Amino acid sequence: MDDFVVARNPDERSTLPYLVRLPLGRDGVVLKVRDTWPRTSKVYCHPSDDWPIDPDVVERVPVRSCLRRGAAIDLVLDRGRENRSQFVFTRARGREVVFWQSARTSKQARPNVSVPTKRAFGEVLEIVVDSHERYAWSFSAQQATTRRGGLTVGDYAVELDGTVAAAVERKSLADLASTLTSGKLRYVLAALSDVPRGALVVEDRYAAVFKHSHVRPAVFAEGL
Repeated sequence: MDDFVVARNPDERSTLPYLVRLPLGRDGVVLKVRDTWPRTSKVYCHPSDDWPIDPDVVERVPVRSCLRRGAAIDLVLDRGRENRSQFVFTRARGREVVFWQSARTSKQARPNVSVPTKRAFGEVLEIVVDSHERYAWSFSAQQATTRRGGLTVGDYAVELDGTVAAAVERKSLADLASTLTSGKLRYVLAALSDVPRGALVVEDRYAAVFKHSHVRPAVFAEGL
């Protein structure tokens, strides 16, 4: 897959000073954009048919996945930070416009729950725990070891030859409600779908969904 490329817009009259090229389709998708990444707010974009013959490249980043999902394009970059974003295509005043947005994953303390104690057979399993996980499981009752590391997907992962083979995103019910209502959950699931084995684990009973004090059960059910 080609890289994700950010370049300066050669059209000095444009109010959108940058161009981005997404590795989607034969020629890629080219957009004029206001900024190089949606760091603090959504970035306004506009479709463009032209990519410079000799672009003034600002940034070139390897891509893990770039997939069109309905009216949106999910982009996952192969770097530790600023790696997940989404381009949303819509129409305003009769013309097509695009908004580039990203999700910031919030971490919080997780409640204590029982962990299965069945021991794995064979070699000792090494589990990589994301360095931002504050109250991590130690898996002391399992035939497994843990080490801290920077994960681009999930809170826990198993690597095979240096590549993530399985990942788990761990959430409390409150965290699930927050990410679901804010729209951030789609980014988490998009990243997990790019892993051979991915799972989202909610540390509560499903019945608790219908007793949540701030989010209506219908919102949970429809979102999930």
